[in-house]
Amino acid sequence: MDSQPSDSPLADVIEELWLSRASLSVVDEEARAYVTAAIDLLDRGKARVAWVDEATDQVVVDERAKRAILLSFKLFPMKESEVGEFRHNDRLPLKRRFDEVRVVPGAIARWGSHLAPGVVLMPSFVNIGGYVGAGTMIDTWATVGSCAQLGRNVHVAGGAGIGGVLEPESAAPVVVEDDAFIGSRCAVVEGARIRRGAKLGAGTVLTASTRVFDATTGEELARGELPAWSVGVGSARVTTTAAGDFAMPCVLVVRHLEEGQTHEKLQLNEIFREHGTVVGR
Repeated sequence: MDSQPSDSPLADVIEELWLSRASLSVVDEEARAYVTAAIDLLDRGKARVAWVDEATDQVVVDERAKRAILLSFKLFPMKESEVGEFRHNDRLPLKRRFDEVRVVPGAIARWGSHLAPGVVLMPSFVNIGGYVGAGTMIDTWATVGSCAQLGRNVHVAGGAGIGGVLEPESAAPVVVEDDAFIGSRCAVVEGARIRRGAKLGAGTVLTASTRVFDATTGEELARGELPAWSVGVGSARVTTTAAGDFAMPCVLVVRHLEEGQTHEKLQLNEIFREHGTVVGR
């Protein structure tokens, strides 16, 4: 993971405001205007909290973008808003830009999140700083946490949770790359990474420290990552401690796909059922 605040498209003044943040409050209108401009850039996709550097394959974090979000919580006053019969009382408004995005009733996206054209939001939640790539579907009751980065043509199935992170500013968020699938009720948190084309079986928990094993070779793979074009399921590995034997959660890679290979839902379910799980909606 790398951080590049100096390369940020956000204004240098954000750094100055961050250094003086202890003295800032909702009465500082000029500071609020700078932060508003910064979050507008995130909202429009002109800036991002994080991305994958193609040259190094590392997740790069724009700390300045995170600082702008954190500053907004100090500079924006609580304000009541209405959506039909619903009432909200928050420091940040809901998102208003939905260019070529399908938003089903019950879906919520906060200002400062970016939804690319072709995104589909079922009744779900996308938090500030989140980035959702073109053609991605966030299914019913799924959540995309603050600053989580999702690529193109991803499917986050019903009830899955993509974790968010704001502090420390240097911490890498969850990154889900293009063409990935996150099964129902999965939890992908703590800066875990789902690489391109990977499929994660329903109910699997993947954190930055989760151990990942190849079911065919027994090899231990990079922790906290599901390899590109692989199929992973939740499993457990017996660990002996002074207190006895315990089954510690892990992820088992049960299939490797050809690059670019896709599966219909029925085919994926057949793979997952071999190992005791299903895709889910």
